Amino acid sequence: MQKTIPGCFFQQMYSSLTGILMERDHMKDLRRYLALKYIQYLVLSSSNALSTLLGLLGSACTVITLQSARVSSKSTAVLISSLAKADVLVVVSLVLEVGSWTLGAGASPAAALARNLLTANAHISCVLLSAVALEAYLITFLPTQSRHLRTVKNARRASRLIWVLVAAECALFQVDDLLTASGASAPAHGPWALLFPLSSTAAALLRSLTYILGVLLRIFNVYIYYKIFFSMSNRSRLKSK
Repeated sequence: MQKTIPGCFFQQMYSSLTGILMERDHMKDLRRYLALKYIQYLVLSSSNALSTLLGLLGSACTVITLQSARVSSKSTAVLISSLAKADVLVVVSLVLEVGSWTLGAGASPAAALARNLLTANAHISCVLLSAVALEAYLITFLPTQSRHLRTVKNARRASRLIWVLVAAECALFQVDDLLTASGASAPAHGPWALLFPLSSTAAALLRSLTYILGVLLRIFNVYIYYKIFFSMSNRSRLKSK
């Protein structure tokens, strides 16, 4: 009888939390969550413990909120759901870091994987936030013309494509880190003499490319919300007149 108490306690706690979230204004909660993520990934130069913790809590609450029947299944909800689920990579990274600290220097592959998962999480989040910003722009300025693009099916396709591309990037970075840590030297003769340094060169080029894309995405998001803000301000002025 006593063995079932912890399970019942956590089930009741989850039900209470779910009930509280269902009674709240979902749109306000989702806007706050997006604002938190924009600050975490597009405003701050690097993540810290506080922003990471708040991001994880916000993602957990958002996943629960999106399960509500009151939240309509739209393309924006699909993108936000994928954004919240990306924080699973942060959790896995933290577990790997704890494991590497426990096992010591012999766990360098785990430590490298933890870093690469954090990088993957940041890249997925930045691209998804930019997709949400683009959709907000289309809704504001081209609502009718973009209706055939702003579908749940297209949002799911875009989310899957982002995950696949970032997963490939993470795999390339992991291979490069493993080869660098092993200290293996490239063979002097044969086809492997050309193929061996390929991963290192590709990883270096990809890191440079992602840095440039990160800067461009920040500029893109600032421009989008600048346009939306002043468009809404002009509309409110016209209505007041």
